[in-house]
Amino acid sequence: MTDVLMPALSPTMEEGTLAKWLVKVGDTVKSGDVIAEIETDKATMEVEAADEGVVEAILVPEGTEEVKINTPIARLKGEGEEAASSRPSAPPSSAAPPQAEETKPPSPPATPSTQGSAPNGAGARASSPGEPGERVTASPLARRLAVQLGIELSTIKGSGPHGRIIRRDVEASRRPGAPAAVVAARAPEAPAAKEAERGSQALEPIPAGQARSLEQMGIAPGSYDLVPLDGVKKTIARRMTDSFRDVPHFPLSFDIQIDALLAAREKINRMLEKDGVKVSLNDMVIKACAACLKKVPEANASYTPAGIAMHYHADIAVAVAIDGGLITPIVRQAESKGLEKIASEMKDLAARARGRKLRPDEFQGGTFSVSNLGMFGVKSFASIINEPQGAILSVGAGEPRPVVKDGVLAIATMMSVTLTCDHRVVDGAIGARWLAAFKAMLEDPIVMLI
Repeated sequence: MTDVLMPALSPTMEEGTLAKWLVKVGDTVKSGDVIAEIETDKATMEVEAADEGVVEAILVPEGTEEVKINTPIARLKGEGEEAASSRPSAPPSSAAPPQAEETKPPSPPATPSTQGSAPNGAGARASSPGEPGERVTASPLARRLAVQLGIELSTIKGSGPHGRIIRRDVEASRRPGAPAAVVAARAPEAPAAKEAERGSQALEPIPAGQARSLEQMGIAPGSYDLVPLDGVKKTIARRMTDSFRDVPHFPLSFDIQIDALLAAREKINRMLEKDGVKVSLNDMVIKACAACLKKVPEANASYTPAGIAMHYHADIAVAVAIDGGLITPIVRQAESKGLEKIASEMKDLAARARGRKLRPDEFQGGTFSVSNLGMFGVKSFASIINEPQGAILSVGAGEPRPVVKDGVLAIATMMSVTLTCDHRVVDGAIGARWLAAFKAMLEDPIVMLI
C-alpha cells in the first residue's frame, strides 16, 4: 500500500484546500497522472501521482479545508495486493483530533458549518433540491455564500476548474440589492428582532475571546458584522505585519513629468496596433524599473542573515488586485525584454492571477516590486516592502499640475512616486541614485534604450 500525501506546493505552504478529486476509488493511475486539484492561499494547482497503482481509498474528501502538508489524502494499492478493508476510508479532518469531535456540542441544524470537514459539507458538492441524483461542484466558500444569500447552487454556472462554482460566480448571480456575505457578530442578549432579521444569513457567533476584545475597544455587541478571513487575507496579514514590524524601512519621493512618456506610449501603441498589443503606462514603468536596477545594481538586492544577495536579473513583481486581496506576479528578467513582450506577459499573468491559476514560481521570488494605484486616482502613497526584496516602488496618478519652467509658470502632467527602502540593503544614497535614474528615464523615454 502507498499513501498519497498532501504536497507542499510552495516553500511557505503549510496547509491547503483539497479542491477536487480527478480520480475515484478503483481507478488505475500511473506516475505523473493528475489526480487532484489543491487550492493554496493564492493559487489552484494540480497534483500528480508519484507512484502507480489502483486507488483503494480517498482519505480526504474534496472541499476539505486546512489540510496540513504531508497528511495522507488517498491510498494506492499495487497489483495483486488485497484491499485494506479494515482501514478507514476517511480519517478525521486534520483541523481537529478525534477527542475534540467527541466533546464538541452539535451545531444547530440551521447554522451551516464553516469547516470543510463538517458532515453535511465535507465534499465540494451539494445536492440540488428536487434532483437527488444530480450534484453540483462548488468551493466551500461558495457554498457558504450561497446559503447566506439564499441562492440555489444548481442555478449557477461555475467558472472554476471543471465548471466548479467559486465565490465570484455566486456574487455575480445574486439579486440586485442582496446583502453582502458576512458573518453575524452578536452577543447572546442581542434583540430578538435583530436575530429574526438576519435569519439564515447568520453563521456562528464570534468566539468569546474575540468578542471580549472588541468590547474592550468600545465596540458594542451586535453592532457589526464579521467577515471571516480566508487564506489570502491571513497570508497578507501575516506577511505585511512581519515586514512592517521587522524591516527598518523608509520612503523616498519624487515628482516626475510624464508628458514625453505619454507621447511615446501613444506612438508605440500606434506601431503595435496591427499586432493587437497595447502597452500601458505600467508596462513602461516596469521596463524603466528593470533598466534602473541594472544602472544601480546595489538597489537590486536582498538582505539575508548571511549577507546581502546581489541579484543577477531584475525580476519585477507587480501588485495585482484579486478577489480577497493582492498577489504579485513576476516579470522575469525584465531588463532583457522589450515593451511588447512585457505588455503581453503582464496581460497573461494578471488574467491568470485573478483566476488563481498562477504557479508558485510565477509569484514568488522577485527582486523588486511595483504597486500602481494611479488608475484609482491615488496621488501618492508608500507601500510595505515585499520581503525579501530590498525596495518597492509606489506609483501615483498622473495629473496636470502647475510647474515652473525656466522661471515661468506652466502646466505639465506630473506623477508622484515613492520608493520604500529596506535600510539594511538600500540606504538613502542608493535609493536617491535609483530614483534619479528612474526620473531621467521617464522624463526622456529614449534613455530606456541606452
